[in-house]
Amino acid sequence: MARTKDPAVRSLLLDRAAHMLRTRQPVTLRTLVAGTGVSTMAVYTYFGGMDGLWKALRQEGFTRLAAQLAAVKMSADPVRDLAALGAAYLANALENPDLYRVMFDAGFGLEDTGAADETLDRLVRAINRAKTNSRFRDEVDPLELATQSWTIGHGLASLVATGPLPHQALTHGVPMLTALFTSAGDEPGRCRQSVERGWGRMLPATPGSRDRSDIP
Repeated sequence: MARTKDPAVRSLLLDRAAHMLRTRQPVTLRTLVAGTGVSTMAVYTYFGGMDGLWKALRQEGFTRLAAQLAAVKMSADPVRDLAALGAAYLANALENPDLYRVMFDAGFGLEDTGAADETLDRLVRAINRAKTNSRFRDEVDPLELATQSWTIGHGLASLVATGPLPHQALTHGVPMLTALFTSAGDEPGRCRQSVERGWGRMLPATPGSRDRSDIP
């Protein structure tokens, strides 16, 4: 009878491998499982060997990102939703900094090559909604604007989650996204309000304030 695979063991090995890569430790079968209580055979059981581990490592990053983005509740305000998706992207990077470094390393393959595309597709869909609701101009290219928005989020994530900037730097996302979406045709005051609501979890908490990311 085949043994039941424990998802916790799989996650343990992936998190450890990502951490070892970030800290420039040599990753071998033995060093990977050292001190974990897991045998080297687990790498074959869960990944079919080290090559499978490398592919699964990047894939896990996108899997966790997809879960964060899927948890964002869409509202009647597509510009707020765009900012909320960006905030979810940042939250994933902050919660999984080691995996975040690895998931964009093209030196490793992916089990599902469409995983990265889905991240961008969510932004494209929100931008199309914004165009339908007359928040953005008709001539705006959704893919181009989505790429620009992702670039802002990725830059902040890289500099804060795995780089030199403090967490407070995440507040820069509001003026940057506001400027980007205003250039696409949104009204400045309304745009700023929408972005602040969507970016809420990335803004400093104030006494008695609500989590603005949950405001519909």
